[in-house]
Amino acid sequence: MRQLKFYLPDEAATRELGAALAPALAPGMVVYLHGDLGAGKTALVRALLHAAGHAGHVKSPTYTLAEPYQVRLGGQAVETIHFDLYRMASPEEFLEAGFRDYFNHQTVCLVEWPEKGDKVLPPPDMHVLLQVSGQGREVELHALSDLGIQCLDRLRYPPSP
Repeated sequence: MRQLKFYLPDEAATRELGAALAPALAPGMVVYLHGDLGAGKTALVRALLHAAGHAGHVKSPTYTLAEPYQVRLGGQAVETIHFDLYRMASPEEFLEAGFRDYFNHQTVCLVEWPEKGDKVLPPPDMHVLLQVSGQGREVELHALSDLGIQCLDRLRYPPSP
């Protein structure tokens, strides 16, 4: 396992981290995002998706549970699914919706509130833990697989002056 820790002093720093993560991701990655309500999970995903080429609105999938996006990673088109399992009643609901099919070698899956899908979610390549701290956020990135370690190796954050 490999990990990185950062302090994000404001919303702009959260957007910068999301933008830096976009080119570091690879098809097939599963990323779990952890943090309380308002910790910045969706803001981070929104910045990541925009940096990967999505030009439209990125809404929180709180009620739909999943939102698909076509983005470009490493010069290739990649489907990225943003999950928000906060309102999911049970892990079985995840299976019944057919969401497990999205977890494959071509798709990037970004999962908020993964603890709601315990026992049915595939293991992550990386955990992103966000915690409000003062006016900003503390973030920890934990790589748990070769894909996750390669992602952290490619990550260029904080940006060079």
